[in-house]
Amino acid sequence: MPMNHDAFIFDMDGTLWDAVDGYCDVWNATIEDFGLDCPRIDRDRLFTQMGKPLDAIMDALIPGDYDRGEFMRRMAVFEAEIVPRRGGVLYPRVREVLEELRRRGARICLVSNCGASGLRNFFDFTGLGELFDDSAAHGINGLSKADNIALVVRRNAFRTPVYVGDTQLDIDSAHEAGIPAVHAAYGFGSAEGADASIDSFDRLLEL
Repeated sequence: MPMNHDAFIFDMDGTLWDAVDGYCDVWNATIEDFGLDCPRIDRDRLFTQMGKPLDAIMDALIPGDYDRGEFMRRMAVFEAEIVPRRGGVLYPRVREVLEELRRRGARICLVSNCGASGLRNFFDFTGLGELFDDSAAHGINGLSKADNIALVVRRNAFRTPVYVGDTQLDIDSAHEAGIPAVHAAYGFGSAEGADASIDSFDRLLEL
């Protein structure tokens, strides 16, 4: 796959950073506050669900009959409280590679299935917000990842963008949006059908 791209659109969790431990704290605080009788969410359980929209994760982790709208409302409160403090761990050389891509003339964007405050939490905790030209999230506009990728491409008039993500959903969503996809194989999931694969973030510069 030629890498002469005018834009790199990134997934967040499992591609740029690992914040699973903080997310577990959010889930467990919400479960306790809500009074649900269910097992605690640990890293292994949540890890397998990363990259999915919140409602799909709820179906997998805490199925049953309860007020999901109220659960998500309380979860948003705990996320806004916990994640900015707990944050996550950037994968090695993320800042350096993003800066180099910009130096080479590429635009940098972020598209995630995170909640309403997810992008802001990421930007605030990492200090990387200044490097991104645009972003979109399912938790903000309710759109699928494919639709949000297409939205970012369309409103920025990108000609040769590429999406970088770590799960099968990322690869499929990029292709559905009509752009090539790079699989971040160091992240949370395996994937088939990617146009290229990288085993560390800085490999983007070597393709």
